[in-house]
Amino acid sequence: MKKQSPQQPVVRLLALLGTCLWAGYVSAGPQEQALQIHSRLTGVKPAESVLVDMAEDIANGDATAAAYTAMENDAFYNVTLKNIATPWTNRDSNVFAPLNDYTASVIGAVRDDMDFREILYGNFLYLGDSGLGLPAYRNSDNDHYEALEAGGYSLKDNLVRGSQSSLTGLPAGATAGVMTSRAGARAFLIAGTNRAMFRFTLLNHLCRDMEQVHDTSRPPDRIRQDVSRSPGGDSRVFQNNCVGCHSGMDPMAQAFAYYDFVYDADNDPEGENGSLDYNSAGDTDPQTGTRVKAKNHINSANFPYGFVVPDDRWDNYWRQGPNMYLGWSDSLPGGGNGAKSMGRELAHSRAFAECQVTKVFEQVCLRAPEDAADRTRIDTIADSFSAGGYHLKQVYADTAVYCAGD
Repeated sequence: MKKQSPQQPVVRLLALLGTCLWAGYVSAGPQEQALQIHSRLTGVKPAESVLVDMAEDIANGDATAAAYTAMENDAFYNVTLKNIATPWTNRDSNVFAPLNDYTASVIGAVRDDMDFREILYGNFLYLGDSGLGLPAYRNSDNDHYEALEAGGYSLKDNLVRGSQSSLTGLPAGATAGVMTSRAGARAFLIAGTNRAMFRFTLLNHLCRDMEQVHDTSRPPDRIRQDVSRSPGGDSRVFQNNCVGCHSGMDPMAQAFAYYDFVYDADNDPEGENGSLDYNSAGDTDPQTGTRVKAKNHINSANFPYGFVVPDDRWDNYWRQGPNMYLGWSDSLPGGGNGAKSMGRELAHSRAFAECQVTKVFEQVCLRAPEDAADRTRIDTIADSFSAGGYHLKQVYADTAVYCAGD
């Protein structure tokens, strides 16, 4: 093979750009687009050889290939994907939280082009390669991931997929992707009533908070005892406000009836050394006398005639009424037992697909959708995402190409 001189890549690039440049730069040329795509996807400048290859692809009408080249950079995984996923792992949406099993599993799922819907119901977990000499994965701390991050290792090259059930001891049928990761449990199954897990999963993965799904037309028969029917002595508050959230949320959050995050509240108030606990078949909670965790029955005196959670049966009341427009899958029954099937219900909605695309759009384009053109593009990318196997790298590529001229 003939050896290139150091000047040849530059000459090739200048020749490539010659036909695209004219007074005023009416539109961005291949080099500018390549720089823009790489910067938006990685936050760093490309090497010269990478820039040449990307610009050639763009000039040849294949900007998507250029975007995939950019995503080979370690920064796409260590920075871009970590930054989008980390806020999902805590109640404060803190992007500076340490790497953890939730974040690593999202990054690994994107790298391996998994069906991204599985992050809410799959039996998988990503951890650092055993050859790195990291602390072992443990249910009771985050040392493994903090050491992985502190070492500055490439997440693209050093994440390994494992079975969540084998790593954590959960029954395979009780695994539900990131919802049953240790980080997810520490953030959203700690204390309280486990409704937080449903609320934050809805917020982070369907882009809807409870106010946006408020619907007072659903039956209140599954609202638990801890919700007062006359807050402040006024039953109208319950009918016009509380019902709107709890009538839909409580039947869905029941999927988490057998889960709890166990920690020493006195000596470890943040739960740094706590762990996820699950009542398997045959286990009995000493307070409820069933598999249902005691936290599901707290504050029962608020309204003794309210619903008493007997098991982990969930039902989606939002398949009727205004929230049917979240686009629930006709291929699913709309009810079941446990977090895995409930996660599948959420992940197979149209809202899930649109949410991922919108979050990527805002991260890559550095702005929210502004006009009809943006909204149409989000719909188109969401259609491709759904039809193409739910690969999030494709969403990043399509979005980066769209915003390359911004």
